[in-house]
Parts: sequence; C-alpha cells; structure tokens
Amino acid sequence: MIDRPISVYINWAAYDELSDNVELTETLAQRQLDELLRLRAAGVCFDYYLMDAFWYAKDGAYRTWRKPHWPNGPDAWLDRCLNNGVKPGLWVAGNSTHSHDPIPAWRDSLTADGGSLCLFSGGFLNHFLESLHLWYQRGVRMFKFDFMNLDAATPDLTRCMLPSEIRAQNVAALIADLKAFRQQHPEVVLLAYNGFEERPHFIGGVYATQNSTSLPFRKTVDTKWLEVFDSLYCGDPRPADVPAMNFWRAKDIYSDHMVRVYELNGIPLPRIDNTAFMIGTTGTCYFRKTAAWQGMLLLSLARGGWVNTYYGNLDLLTDEQARWFAKVQQLYLGLQAYGQTRTFGAMPGAAEPYGFSTQDPQGALYTLVNPSQRVATVTLDGLGGHAGARVLFSDVGFVPQIAGAHVTLGPEQLALIGTGKYASLEYDLGVQADVIIPRSAEPLAAAFISDGDRAIATTLYPPASGHIRVIMRQRDPPAGARRTSGGAPPNGLSLGQMLTITVEQDGRTIPVDINYDKAIWSGLSWAVAEVPVQRLTPGQPVRIRCRTWELLPLTLTGELYHVQYE
Repeated sequence: MIDRPISVYINWAAYDELSDNVELTETLAQRQLDELLRLRAAGVCFDYYLMDAFWYAKDGAYRTWRKPHWPNGPDAWLDRCLNNGVKPGLWVAGNSTHSHDPIPAWRDSLTADGGSLCLFSGGFLNHFLESLHLWYQRGVRMFKFDFMNLDAATPDLTRCMLPSEIRAQNVAALIADLKAFRQQHPEVVLLAYNGFEERPHFIGGVYATQNSTSLPFRKTVDTKWLEVFDSLYCGDPRPADVPAMNFWRAKDIYSDHMVRVYELNGIPLPRIDNTAFMIGTTGTCYFRKTAAWQGMLLLSLARGGWVNTYYGNLDLLTDEQARWFAKVQQLYLGLQAYGQTRTFGAMPGAAEPYGFSTQDPQGALYTLVNPSQRVATVTLDGLGGHAGARVLFSDVGFVPQIAGAHVTLGPEQLALIGTGKYASLEYDLGVQADVIIPRSAEPLAAAFISDGDRAIATTLYPPASGHIRVIMRQRDPPAGARRTSGGAPPNGLSLGQMLTITVEQDGRTIPVDINYDKAIWSGLSWAVAEVPVQRLTPGQPVRIRCRTWELLPLTLTGELYHVQYE
C-alpha cells in the first residue's frame, strides 16, 4: 500500500468516448504528457500518468493497443514517462466485456448474456492478471479497476448457486488473487472505481447509489476492499441535489457529500479518492474548461485522500495558473501526510454549512462551504490552541467574517481559513473571481400553486433593487430528489430546455440568467435562475412559472430569494 500522498494525472476528460465522441489517440496522449511536464517544471507534483479507458484493442485481451489510434503501440509513451520519472498507469474494465471480443482463454468464464466474466470459474481471472503482470514488467505501476460485475457467473453456475453465493465467491477470488499479485509486484498501486459498492437499493423508482445526495444514508461499501486496493473512489463528479446558482459549486457539494458517505461507511479519509478535479472540453465534465477550477482544486486536496487524482486537459492551465496549482499542492500534501484531516458540520446534501480541517502541530487549514441560500455561520472544529485565524482564499463578493471560532459565509460560498503558522501572509491564495457570491439573500414570500401539467407558478411585486433568485426542485417522496436527464452530449437535450423558469410582466417575457443549461448525463433535480430587478417595471406584478418535462412521478416546489450583490 502507498505510504504517502501521491498525485496522479488521468487523461479522461481530455477525451471522452462515453458521454461525448472525442477518441483517445496517441497524439492526444502525448500532448497531455507534454503539458504534464510543462506544469511539473512550474512546480506541480505528478507522480503517475494513468491512461484511461479504451487504449486496448478489442481482440487483444489487454495485451495489445488499439489501432489505428496507436499505430506503433505504447512504447513511445511508456518510455517518455519512465525517462522523465513519471510512473505509467492503465485503466482496465475489470471483468466487463465492454469493448472486448472475449478470447478463447476467457470464454469458459462468460455470463449467459456475454457481458461479463466470472472470476472464480474458467480461465478469465488468471489470464487477466497475467496481462497486468506483463505491463508491470514493462514499467506500469498503477491499475485502475472499473466497471466490475461481482454478480457474474456462467450459465451452469447460475442454476446451482444462490446469487449471494456467486457474489461471495467472486469477491473472495478477486481479493485472494490480488493479494498474491501485490506480493509479487510490490510497487503496484491499485485503484477501485465502479462496481465495488454493494448492490444498490431500489427506492421509489431510482437506485440509491452514488447518483443521489438526498437519500437517507445506507451502508453500501465493504471495508474488506481496503485489504487489496490503495483507494476506493466515491463517484464521478456531478451536480448534487442541492440547488446552486453557480452550477460548479453544486458539483463541489456532490463530491463533498460522497466523501462523507464513504467515511460513514468506515473508509478512512486517506483511502477515499474523491475524483473531483476534472477540467476539460468534453461532455463528461460538462464542457467546464477551467471554470471555478481553483475552488475545485482546494476541495480535492482538503478532503484528505492520499490518492490525489487530476483529470482532463492540462493544456488549459497557463503557466501562472500552474504556479498557483503548485502552491496549493505544497500547502496541502505535507498536511495530508500528517494524517489529521477531519470532517465537521452538516452532511453537505443537507444544504447546511460544513467543512474539512487538516492540521499539524504548527497550525491548521479549514476549508469551509456554505451550501445554503442564506448568509450562514460555520464553527471551526477543533480550533484548540492554534493562534489567530485568517482568510487565505474565498470566492469573490461577500467577504467572509471571522469572530473567534466562527466564520460567516455568503450563500453558496467557499473559503479557506488558516490558523497558527498557516495564518501567515505567505499562504495567501487570493480570490476566485469567476464565482461571485451575493452580500445578502433573503427569502421572498411566495405561494407557488399548480399551473397546468407539471408546472407551478406564483406572482409577486418586485423589490426595489438587486435580483430575484428563483429555485425549482423536483422531489419524489420515497426517493428524495427526482433527477431529469436529456442524455449525454453530443446529442443530449440540454436541461435548460427540460427544466424551465419563465418570468413575465405586462405580457412580456423577461430574460433570466441561468447556469445549468447543459446536457447533463447524470441528471439534475433542480433549476435556479436570477432576474435583475432593473429588467422589471417597478410597482407592476411579476409572474414566475416553473415547468418540468420529466415524465416520472414527482412533486414540484418553488422558492424565491431577494439577492443583493456588491
């Protein structure tokens, strides 16, 4: 197992063959290696470069690379990594046959539908681990296991074994063989991704897995996987079921929530890969490029995981941004290694303030988030004997206020507080200019009533200044939030067309500002819009209508806030 925090670049999101149509090629992979070396020269730490999905030939059983995308195989990429002190890694689809043509050595392990392979019967597992051994000999030191199916069995076995027995034997076989593999390959790092959670609960028509932050907590992760994997990931980044005017903050809240869920499952924070830092130009990261990337980076490190993963287009970061990136890493990696990261406050999905603290004998860092729609105060957990407290970083707009162990934040605001040694000016990180926090947000009285099929509406007289913020939520009482998706890019329907907020006055439609108008593969259970009062006629009633195109059963609710910016 790893004995210190590590930094891993993974090139998914620089390409995307699942929720987009950008393919992995050698040219793309080599370009990202160029950028990795550029950023490393600026001080950014990258220990590994992991080649993500679809590098392999369909008929190669993980032993040959896809053509024509890799005309000469991986040697040039592998050699460049190794010659530059970067350890290569590979993604593997576990026992899924997705994008594979099963070779003869695998066929006696196939399930009836041909989609997966049994791990305890037939030749698959031995052949698979032999393939990993061959790559280890070639210098590969990390493997990312994804899309596991631990319920897979051959047709004969399904007739004579209970499903619980099949799962137990698959788990036992994989753990035993990976323990042996680790003993024979002492430098290997193993990452667990999709498929290692227990079978999901089916509640109210949706699965209660990593997709929701609104459901009651349920234990879904077995700590036995810590015997063989260095880390367990807690879900691909996606928006939480907490409405946010800033769409990217909703994604921060999701990853914060899932880290807390895995912590409640008994997974130590250093062993949780939050997988949250993802910049890029593809559908998997909602085409965010570098929007709100600074807060995303801070939180990814503040959560305390020792496997720090960075996904996507490194070419999007300038040299100046790379130096900021390096400064944040240098601040956090030593504190991660000290092992004193704690969570405090509410569960993020509850839309109440929370945070992460990490400390050493000289001081502490507190990364705080207020996911609510009001100005709120967070109490710093375990402030103890550390002297002073100072804001090192925050979103622009509302200025966080410190009073003893209490910090007041604006709606949806993130802030980093340093104490002791870390309250020094040398640790200042500035502000995040592309996330603007209002100085106040007060509820507006509004009675939303049904207004036709799957629509609600209300009428009010506008305030004299500021903005009106409108929040629509979709709920399904048995399951919590009800998510809607129009599909993934490039052909998916944008959520701005499926969850609509319209504002009308004097018979005319008033333009509204929204940030969720994206094709969101993971779905969205809310919509947030703002309309500046200056677009409205004073003293005249305003009609606000919220409408969903979701066909599944749900309840719509609405809220209004009077928001004032600086």
